[in-house]
Amino acid sequence: MRMMNEFEAQVLSDLSVLKTQMTSLTGDGNGGRMADLERRMERHEQNWQRAKGFLAALSVLYAVVEVAVEAWHRR
Repeated sequence: MRMMNEFEAQVLSDLSVLKTQMTSLTGDGNGGRMADLERRMERHEQNWQRAKGFLAALSVLYAVVEVAVEAWHRR
């Protein structure tokens, strides 16, 4: 059995570091940073949809109040 040379040892060391970094990024089945980012984006999208719905409802309410005030002034 022959011994590793310096280059091979460096390559194995770098691969070990890369494996650790990839596990941190993608997770080991329980979710990593990518899964956290996806969850944050989903929450952001939900909040954005709620805000748009709230503004749509508010604009309808404003239109109804405006029509009522205009009708009241015409009397």
